[in-house]
Amino acid sequence: MRDADAGGAAGGADGQDGQGGHGYPGGGGTAAAVAGGAPPVARAPHTPGPGGDAVPAARRPRIQPHIFVLSVPFPTPLEAEIAHGSLAADAEPHQRVVGKDLTVSGSVLAVRWKAEDSRLLRISIINFLDQLSLVVQTMQRFGPPVSR
Repeated sequence: MRDADAGGAAGGADGQDGQGGHGYPGGGGTAAAVAGGAPPVARAPHTPGPGGDAVPAARRPRIQPHIFVLSVPFPTPLEAEIAHGSLAADAEPHQRVVGKDLTVSGSVLAVRWKAEDSRLLRISIINFLDQLSLVVQTMQRFGPPVSR
């Protein structure tokens, strides 16, 4: 007598279930499919393109850009505007490949990045956070702004 843990599932994994041991209805069920291997699957024909790729470049899906959005709340709308003015003045070093938009809505500064290169996006975000930290520390040191 065979042990089920050793591959002898109901109906057997060696094709004795009448269905080739692939776990089809009437066969050995899931245990037989696992023990006897997966059922055969038809593969799509491989037709490499000029560069050896299976899909020609014209039909390949476009790489989606990475988008990152950050919302920074401030105690007052005036402080959000001050931060916007300070941070918007810094030009993005990789303007051609990393887009960055700053907007203020009430007391929230919103920043939106868009880039195809995740490494450059990460560098831009880190640089922005360093600058933001400096702006916030400066605002805290000098106290709340006085309305004009």
